[in-house]
Amino acid sequence: MHARVSPRFRPTLSRSGRRKTLLGVAVLTGAVMTTGALFPSVASAARPDTVQSSLNALVADDRTPAALASVADREGRMRNYTAGVGDLRTGAKVPKDGQVRAGSNTKAFTAVVALQLVAEKKIALDAPVDTYLPGLLRGEGIDGRHITVRQLLQHTSGLPEYLDKRAILEDLQRYYEPRELLDSALAQKAHFSPGAKWEYNNTNYLVAGLIIQKVTGRPLGEEINRRIVDRIGLRHTYFPTPGDMTIDEPHPKGYHRDTADLPWREVTELDPSWGWAAGAVISTNSDLNRFYTALLDGRLLPPAQLAQMRTTVPAEVAGPGIRYGLGLFRRPLPCGGVYWGHGGTIPGYTTLGGVTENGRAVNIALTAIPADSATEQHAQTAVETTLCR
Repeated sequence: MHARVSPRFRPTLSRSGRRKTLLGVAVLTGAVMTTGALFPSVASAARPDTVQSSLNALVADDRTPAALASVADREGRMRNYTAGVGDLRTGAKVPKDGQVRAGSNTKAFTAVVALQLVAEKKIALDAPVDTYLPGLLRGEGIDGRHITVRQLLQHTSGLPEYLDKRAILEDLQRYYEPRELLDSALAQKAHFSPGAKWEYNNTNYLVAGLIIQKVTGRPLGEEINRRIVDRIGLRHTYFPTPGDMTIDEPHPKGYHRDTADLPWREVTELDPSWGWAAGAVISTNSDLNRFYTALLDGRLLPPAQLAQMRTTVPAEVAGPGIRYGLGLFRRPLPCGGVYWGHGGTIPGYTTLGGVTENGRAVNIALTAIPADSATEQHAQTAVETTLCR
């Protein structure tokens, strides 16, 4: 189902071939843009396509195994691109608009569910975590009586990070319970007092996922599927069930290496439980475009809750001019204006992109986490260049 994009978002701003029964375990830990110029007339067809050129460069120059992109114009018309190979061993082609692990885009899904529950008066944004999970958050400088739901969703809680990247990469198929992950965070001391500053942190969304499960009495994955995936017809998006280490539909394989001089290691199959509410979702570039477009066009949240989601704090540690709302990054464009989205990294895949205020959308996926900042910047530039056309 192709979601239609409104020419302008409202002033207030407001699945996969088979349906999965989703249970409450997921992971943690971004999209491309376009204008009519990406749908060339006969007269302009001979001109190089800048999106395709950018993907080709990410493969040829940055040595990324594969790159995929989906670009939507203001009318919701989608165009998909690929470069590289989907399997380094066999040389198989990259599936057009293939599924990928969407990583921290999951945070935007989790935040939407939480804000829907706010609209239903089942959660209060400025209520302390102890209102819903009494006694859960206790540690050195950590007290759930003084950390609010808003601070979780906005990464201003001061909670320490639970993720141990080295341990994850050493055993990609290990299953983790959410409480086990939380315990590793609570064994550390708080990074700062609640509300003192912004610091991106997967533990915040782990706790948000636990709150959602507590107030709904349902697994987080089921709530994401019912409230978002089914509601707006994301036919290629799902939250993996416990123990599911595969990717459902045609997909490019994912790869990892710590440095550019090491050989690629295939990491397509992994247990995403270590990321849970922070990054388990599997999707496609086009579905991510549809999700962010529907969200910003007011089809997932009432105006009041969408306004709260778009209320931001400075997050310039992530880059100049960047701000963070509740599960959304607000990034400036070099041509003026801003775009909204999230992005994500998870072993094997990187996604980035977003939606502009006038309805352009783009999502790019790489089949590896960039081993250097230059590759990451090239991908980010590809997003911004496309959105600025």
